[in-house]
Amino acid sequence: MPARPVRDAWRLALGTFTALPVAMPSHVDRRVLGRAMLLAPLTTAPACLVWAAFGWAAVHGWVPTGVAAVLALVVTALLSRALHLDGLADLADGLTSGHDRERSLAVMRRGDTGPAGAAAIVLVLLLEAACLASLFATSTGTTLAVVALVASRLACAVCTRDGIPPARDEGLGQGVAGTVGRAGLVGLVVAVVVLGAGALMWVGPGQAGWRTLVGAVLVVLAAAAAAVATRRRAVRRLGGVTGDVIGAAIEVALSAAAVTATLVT
Repeated sequence: MPARPVRDAWRLALGTFTALPVAMPSHVDRRVLGRAMLLAPLTTAPACLVWAAFGWAAVHGWVPTGVAAVLALVVTALLSRALHLDGLADLADGLTSGHDRERSLAVMRRGDTGPAGAAAIVLVLLLEAACLASLFATSTGTTLAVVALVASRLACAVCTRDGIPPARDEGLGQGVAGTVGRAGLVGLVVAVVVLGAGALMWVGPGQAGWRTLVGAVLVVLAAAAAAVATRRRAVRRLGGVTGDVIGAAIEVALSAAAVTATLVT
């Protein structure tokens, strides 16, 4: 893999999915866009460090688990410029605006947030905070929470798999739709599963039994399944994906993965 396309893809991924200052890619084509979608899980590294730090502090009694959970979500929103939450709100407003495709897309394009969007943000954040408050009580739970965060970014590749059309002729969705091959997506899911299992074995070599390792697999699969469900709903209603659909899929995937992690801990 040539160095320049990888560097451009990495810059594009960081610039798109985080608030970190990065140089502009020197060249962007469909190959670079697809690689950027596959690199999305790696862009969670700064947030993963924050979650691990808050979980460690909560486990040692330095911070109440509930406070640590909310602070972790606050920092994550800041690191991503809350774009994923914005996408969730826009998609929720669009899907509840009626049954007309063009009206739904027009509602999603507006900058305001309606009652459905506001409710979606509040409910998702409450659910994620409740899950993290439970997970941050143990080292294993903290590790599974981090795995859930990384796995949530599988939604970027899930929503841009080949064969998935864009809903509009412009915007992020138009650029990235159909840029990720099926083999690349499957390989990414496997890589995240292996990464999660490895992290559990490293954090608690004497505690990571088969049940915990299977739990890590279930967390990753739950994130991927939730992203697929969100994408399918959007494609049926909108005719394709947009940047808002990708953002919404990330948040839905994170919630599903966090709930699964809580249940298997």
